[in-house]
Amino acid sequence: MTIVNKRNDIVASALLLFAERGFDATTIPMIATSAGVGAGTIYRYFESKELLGNKIFQEYLDLFTETVQDGFPHDDTIRHQFRHIFNSMVHFTTDHGQALYFIKLHSGAYFLNDDSQASFQRLLNIFIHFFESGKEKQVIKKLPTSALIAIIYGAFLELERLVRIGELNPDTKLLAEVEASFWDAIRLHA
Repeated sequence: MTIVNKRNDIVASALLLFAERGFDATTIPMIATSAGVGAGTIYRYFESKELLGNKIFQEYLDLFTETVQDGFPHDDTIRHQFRHIFNSMVHFTTDHGQALYFIKLHSGAYFLNDDSQASFQRLLNIFIHFFESGKEKQVIKKLPTSALIAIIYGAFLELERLVRIGELNPDTKLLAEVEASFWDAIRLHA
């Protein structure tokens, strides 16, 4: 097993366990068993469970931020920008299974360091700017931005959970209808 593969196996196992069990209920021996390495091997890559949690949090937040930023239609309508955000969330969860749920569970965690907080704020700023711009243009409801984020993020997490457990099949038609429903929940109705 190469160094990169060991590290990737540790990160993948920790992500899965942190998302399923939570950070506090997950131990280094559990991660080691899941990754197929010894506990000491984990400490060669990460000095502590907290450092491991922060690295995972930052890596996946940065990937999520890049996914949303990539090709963002800044000069397009708020509606098209929302479609891009929704599709970015679908793409990110398709590629990184448990990552969005892990981020949600741990976004206010006590173990997050300043770099993790900064990574989260960068992502949050994209959503804040989108919703504030939409409200200024009188396209999005004048609800508090945190409420608008909760409406979309909470509903998306539940959708992702239903897909993960096999209750929903995320075909193109379903995703288009869900995206339209999400948009309908936040847009300003005339």
